[in-house]
Amino acid sequence: MVPGVQPGGGVKLDNRESTADPNEGGGRYLDCAGKILDLSRPLVMGILNTTPDSFSDGGRFFDPALAFERAAEMAAQGADILDVGGESTRPGAPAVGEQEEIDRILPVIERISDAGLGVPVSVDTSKPAVMRAAVAAGAGMINDVLALRAPGALETASVLSVPVCLMHMLGEPRTMQLAPAYGDVTREIRAFLSERIDACVAAGIPRERLLIDPGFGFGKNLDHNLRLMRDLGSFDTLGVPLLVGVSRKSMIGAILGGAPTDARLFGSLAAAVMAVERGAAIVRVHDVKPTVDAVRVVEAVRRCV
Repeated sequence: MVPGVQPGGGVKLDNRESTADPNEGGGRYLDCAGKILDLSRPLVMGILNTTPDSFSDGGRFFDPALAFERAAEMAAQGADILDVGGESTRPGAPAVGEQEEIDRILPVIERISDAGLGVPVSVDTSKPAVMRAAVAAGAGMINDVLALRAPGALETASVLSVPVCLMHMLGEPRTMQLAPAYGDVTREIRAFLSERIDACVAAGIPRERLLIDPGFGFGKNLDHNLRLMRDLGSFDTLGVPLLVGVSRKSMIGAILGGAPTDARLFGSLAAAVMAVERGAAIVRVHDVKPTVDAVRVVEAVRRCV
């Protein structure tokens, strides 16, 4: 067993297995295929890219055995959920066929599920076939950069009955950073996410299973990203949990004078803290242990009476 990881299906809370009952108390919970996420405190989602061309790790975890080792490491470091993706969504990234994406992620998700790491798995995909295969293999959440706009995705997510994160992206990864333009970036993204929430509810997905992500860096320039961070608290009017992913992104590099991806830790931590202070329920990160520590300090101050 990996040191520090609880056996079984519970989610760790301050290094203890959660015994929270999602049907009791005044908190907010997400049932991720039997593993419960307690949103009464900010959570950390660890990023696991099983791709040869991700912007941050450059394919370090393309091999399934190495990907599982990384998953176990992040779980031991305190990750509350692991987000497994098999297609890069960095600017200019080429598309990947659904079978290739399935072949990349399935061995990893199955091994995580079989190992009993104690944390739920999210699948980072927009393809209905990949969603079905991942959930069948043990994934308990769908994280979709297209907000279920691909043909069949809405219907598939409704049937699979797991939580779904709806993200905003202007355009597609191949073209999204060419010339992004908004009148009022926060208002327009909030309106888009509101519309997608309504579409999901109309398709039979309960509002209680939805999360939203404003999509930092996905069809946004630096000014757009900064305004979004400044205005992040306004997204609470949509009434669903907020997931934020800013870790190591180009906005951090730009603010830090062109810092490469492996030199963006401290800037990423600052962004994660700001996101939590502005209402983020989950922060999606590459550097789990430092972020867990930073978020824990924020939460300690928040809970001080």
